[in-house]
Amino acid sequence: MSFLAAPDDGEASAALSPDASLGGAGLSVPPAVPAPALPAAPATAAPLVDPAALQDLGVQLDSPAVAKDFARDYAKMWQQRYSTLASALAGSDEVAALDAVLSLKTSSEMVGGVRLAQLAAELEQAVRGGEMDRASALLRDVAERGSETIDELQFSYVLWDS
Repeated sequence: MSFLAAPDDGEASAALSPDASLGGAGLSVPPAVPAPALPAAPATAAPLVDPAALQDLGVQLDSPAVAKDFARDYAKMWQQRYSTLASALAGSDEVAALDAVLSLKTSSEMVGGVRLAQLAAELEQAVRGGEMDRASALLRDVAERGSETIDELQFSYVLWDS
């Protein structure tokens, strides 16, 4: 595959500048707005899922199969847990939101969903502090981390047996 090169007459860069006119119609492209800087990820970011947690649960229960069943149930209940939390926050029901987020945090810790458990702990602090707007703002991140956690559990632990 080859590209034909055209001689640079100095107009190409002007045509591509943010405030260059479009098609002579007097329209112009607004200047690019720089994206907000993302916070730097910690050098030692927590893993999405820590496999040792499920192994430890299997040892505590004296049954790796029971631990795997717990993880399978956790995955199946994800949507319900999230919906319960979202509904409680939408209704500004602090008691129900606290109950839902504690359930999410504890069960996530048990299956090794480290990042989701950390996020749930942050949401818990917001609810306990009466910061329902802040708690609601965290819901999108909770949904993303939750889906990622379920995907990782299903991929790593082959939760769906035939």
